[in-house]
Amino acid sequence: MTFKELGLIEPILKALAEQGYEKPSPIQEKAIPPALAGRDVLGCAQTGTGKTCAFATPILQELSARKSQGRPIRTLILTPTRELALQIQESFEAYGRHLPLRSAVIFGGVGQAPQVDKLKRGVDILVATPGRLMDLQGQGFIDLSKLEIFVLDEADRMLDMGFIHDVRRILKLLPSRKQTLFFSATMPPEVMELVNTLLKNPVKVAVDPVSSPVEVIDQTAYLVDKGNKTKLLAALIREMKVRNALVFTRTKHGANKVAADLEKAGITAAAIHGNKSQTARQQALADFKAGKVKCLVATDIAARGLDIEELSHVFNYNLPEVPETYVHRIGRTGRAGREGTAVSFCDFGEKQYLKDIEKLIGKKVPLVEDHPWPMEVFEVAVKDSKGRMVNADDAEARAAAKERRRARDAANKAAAEARKTGENAADAARQEAPAPKKRKPQEKKAAAPAAPSLPEQPKKTKRGVRQQRLEDTMPAAPAQASGDFRRRDPLAGDVIMDSTARLLAPRPRTASTPAAAPQRQPGAQQSRKKKAPQAAPQPKESSQAQKKAAPASAQKSPKSGEKRHDRSRGRGRRGGPPEVVLRTGNQKDSTEQPSLMKPYYISYDD
Repeated sequence: MTFKELGLIEPILKALAEQGYEKPSPIQEKAIPPALAGRDVLGCAQTGTGKTCAFATPILQELSARKSQGRPIRTLILTPTRELALQIQESFEAYGRHLPLRSAVIFGGVGQAPQVDKLKRGVDILVATPGRLMDLQGQGFIDLSKLEIFVLDEADRMLDMGFIHDVRRILKLLPSRKQTLFFSATMPPEVMELVNTLLKNPVKVAVDPVSSPVEVIDQTAYLVDKGNKTKLLAALIREMKVRNALVFTRTKHGANKVAADLEKAGITAAAIHGNKSQTARQQALADFKAGKVKCLVATDIAARGLDIEELSHVFNYNLPEVPETYVHRIGRTGRAGREGTAVSFCDFGEKQYLKDIEKLIGKKVPLVEDHPWPMEVFEVAVKDSKGRMVNADDAEARAAAKERRRARDAANKAAAEARKTGENAADAARQEAPAPKKRKPQEKKAAAPAAPSLPEQPKKTKRGVRQQRLEDTMPAAPAQASGDFRRRDPLAGDVIMDSTARLLAPRPRTASTPAAAPQRQPGAQQSRKKKAPQAAPQPKESSQAQKKAAPASAQKSPKSGEKRHDRSRGRGRRGGPPEVVLRTGNQKDSTEQPSLMKPYYISYDD
C-alpha cells in the first residue's frame, strides 16, 4: 500500500516524498483513513512506529479543505515533554510545507514573549505542553473555543509525569463537538478511564503490543559492578566503534557524573535532564544530531519523543524499575526498520529488574560475562530502617544534593558575614572621622551680612520682577535682626505693596484720625526730616507736576553719601510699565492700573 492509496492529497504526498517516505507503517495504514473520515481514533503502538505522521497528515488535509475566518486555533496537540513538542512541530512544518497553514509550539522553561507574538499573528495548529498552555490561556492569549481537532499524544507518559490533572482541566476548555485522536504506548487503567470519558465511538488501532520490543534490535546485558560501569561504557564505545549513542541513567546527578567521566576519557558527551535549562537541552540535542557530540546522557525524560535518525546504540547505564520503560528506551534505536543495538549494565542490586524485563518481553536477554570488569560484589542490597530496598544510585544522588546544599549554605553564610564585616568597618570609619563643627545660632547670626538700609543698586534675583519691585519700594528703615527681606513683616513699614497686603493693612492715617498713623522708626523719622526741605508737598491742583515727581519714600538725602535709587531698573522687559504715583491721601483704584496683575504702590504723607 502507498500513501496515495490512503487518500492523501498531492501537496502532502509531495512533502512525504521529499522526506523519503515510501510506504506507510502499520499504524499509519490503520489510523489515517478513519482520521480522514472525521472519526475519533484510539491508537496504541510502541514508540518509533510513525505515530506522528499517522495523525499529522490527516489533520493537515482536513484543515486545508475547511475555510475559516481569520486564523483561530483549530487543532491542539498536547504532549508531555518539550523535546517531543518541538519534534511534532518540525513534523507539521515538514509535512505541510506546501500548504498555506501556520503552526506554532509553546512550552515552559523559556520566555513567553516570542510564543505570544506567534499566537497574536494567528496559528491554525498549536503544539503545547500542559503547563505553558494553562499559563497562556489564563493570561488571555489562547482561545480554544473554535477548536476542531484535539490530539493527546503519549497519554501514559502524561500520567507518569503527573499531568493527568492538567489534562482534565484543559479538556474543560475545549468545545464538546470536536474530533479527538488519542495515542499511547501503554493503556493503564487510569488512561482507559480518560479514554472512556473523552472519545466517542472511537476506531481502535493497536499495532505491536508494548510488551514486544522491536525485533531488529540486538539486545545484550553485561553483569558489572556499579563502580566499574563508566570504565566498561568507555571501553565498549571504542570497541564497538559507536557512531552515536544515547545513554540512560537513573538520576540527574548520575547523568552529569557519567557525562563528565566520558569527557575525561576523551569521548565527547553532553547531559540532558529536568534540571537543565531549555536552551541547554536544545543545544545539547542539536549538537548530538549534528555529530558534534558522540554520547548524549539522559534521564527518562528523553525516553519518549526523541527522534534521532540512524541512532546506532542505546546504553542502559542503570536498568529501570518499570519494565515498560526499558522498551521505550531501546526503541530510540532501530527506527524505521533500521538495525540497532541496545546494551544494558546490570549490577547485583539490579538483577531483579532484569528478571522483570525478561518477563515482560517474553524472552531472555543474552548475558555477557567475558569482559575486563566482571561482577565481583555479591552483597544483598541495603535496606532502610523500614525494611525497604535502598537504591545505591538514589542514595548517591541524595548525598550529592545534600553536599551541594551544604556548600551553598556555607557560601551564603560567608557572603553574609563578609557583608556584615564591611558594614561594621564602614560604621567604625564614620565614627573615627572628625565630626563637622556645628555653628551656634549666635555665630550664624553674626556671620550673616547686615542688610543695607538702602542698596546702591537694585539686586537682580531670580525671584521675579514682582519681588524685585517690592524690595525697591521698601522704606529706608534700620536693619532688623535678619537681613533677609523675606523675613520682614510687610505691614511694618510705611509702604504696603500688593493688593492682598493692602487689604490686610490697617486703615491709613488721615487728618481727622491722627492716632491711626503707624508707628515709625526713629531712623525713618530722621530720614524724612532731612528730606522735607527738598521734597515739600505740592498742592493738589498741580496733579501733573506731582506725577512727574518721584515719591518721597524713594528720595535719599545727598548728605548720606549714597547714590539716588532709581526704581525704574529691574522692572522686567524694557524697563517695565510706566511709573504711576498715587494721589496724596488716596488709595489707587485698581481700574487705573495698566494691568490687574501689576503691583500697587501706596504712599502715605506725613
